[in-house]
Amino acid sequence: MAILTSGGDAPGMNAAIRAAVRVGEQQGLELFGVARGFNGLLNGSFRPLDAGDVSGVIQQGGTFLGTARCTEFKTDAGQERALHELHLRRIDALVVIGGNGSQQGSFALARKGFPVVGVASTIDNDLTGSDITVGVDTALNIALEAIDRLKVTASSHERGLVVEVMGRDCGYLALMAGLTGGAEAVVIPERETGPDEIARVFHKAYADGKKHALAVVAEGARCNAQTLIRYFEEQPGPFEVRATILGHVQRGGVPTAYDRLLASRLGAGAIDALLKGQTGVLVGLLDDRVGTTPLGTVVDTCKPLNLELLDLAAVLS
Repeated sequence: MAILTSGGDAPGMNAAIRAAVRVGEQQGLELFGVARGFNGLLNGSFRPLDAGDVSGVIQQGGTFLGTARCTEFKTDAGQERALHELHLRRIDALVVIGGNGSQQGSFALARKGFPVVGVASTIDNDLTGSDITVGVDTALNIALEAIDRLKVTASSHERGLVVEVMGRDCGYLALMAGLTGGAEAVVIPERETGPDEIARVFHKAYADGKKHALAVVAEGARCNAQTLIRYFEEQPGPFEVRATILGHVQRGGVPTAYDRLLASRLGAGAIDALLKGQTGVLVGLLDDRVGTTPLGTVVDTCKPLNLELLDLAAVLS
């Protein structure tokens, strides 16, 4: 069996690899790691893995196997080349740890008849088939710590603050960071908010005697950090407004206890699914149980965001 990590790295990926290797070895499987995701799969970058190889990785962020984007794999020729490399090394099954794009790759191989199991891992938390995905808790706590620190200096200087968090087209991180960080405004792709509305919120905060005002925005929203800064430069308000784009700092943290536990459960669950003959599925956490969802369902649907929490954030601001 081979294991690869693909797409954006997420804290906890190493814990998932570790669990899959150790459970697989216990069940008598011969295990291989694929370097640099689907790119390495096409280029035959396989290495044997055993329990000793994953010693000491559970606390490490990122992925020791590496990850990379691979445009060639999206083509039929690239997928056939990947299958050739797998068959050449007599690999019987593949575990793919990653998010939506990665699981689209898993589904492509599954449709060609190769046994694949995905593990839900992305800080965006946009993947159908898992209530929460590996890496989300760590990324959210990193964003929240940054927000708490930024609010201190914003209050000292009586400034408005715009903090942009990751998440692609999903507003989960922005919503949760804004709600738990006490933001005056949250901007997400699922419910667009214009600059005029943010300005109104900042004016109200100033009128209420607040020493700062905070807007948390998702990178995938049309009204992102750059848009808001341009707006406030052209139409200054009561606060001088500064922007901070957290970017990839959210991915690079030491995984929290929750992410280590979740990744361990899902990595072990991937081996369990394979041994039971359940392939072409994503392993995720569903109602606090490790469960599976067909990859076709995963790649064809988008997990909805609980917009009631956005309303709650507005009330609590």
